[in-house]
Amino acid sequence: MKFSLIAILIFSLAFTWNPGHSQSLIGKWQLVHFDGVEKVRNSPQYREADETMKSNMEAKINYRLESTVYQFISADSLYFTDFVNQIIVQKKAKIEVSADNVLSINDGNQIKKAKILELEPDRLVIEPIIQGGNVGKFVFERIKAPKKD
Repeated sequence: MKFSLIAILIFSLAFTWNPGHSQSLIGKWQLVHFDGVEKVRNSPQYREADETMKSNMEAKINYRLESTVYQFISADSLYFTDFVNQIIVQKKAKIEVSADNVLSINDGNQIKKAKILELEPDRLVIEPIIQGGNVGKFVFERIKAPKKD
């Protein structure tokens, strides 16, 4: 019994992210997976589409993934790409991480929130908090600076 209690405690501590470590976010992060993509690929519209339409949809998905970059420049500031009328725009925002691991992004016009589910040196998983449902998880990978010779 003691062993299982200790294992549970260690497991929970290992997977609880301390918001005091917002320095761990600093750097550039590339979106590599979004659960909503699977919903699109499993939709009747996608499955029944011809190859040209599927190819166009895949190109849009890849463009969205490749274009979504978050650059945390300090413990309280973020540059990020956003889409406005299908055009990529660069925005700057103030960020805050609450004690319950909720990331708030305030770009001056609106505040977006996401639960930080996982933060490792090279992987960040967040789940947007929206009214009316769950849109799925966003998985980011850290963009490493090129090595200098």
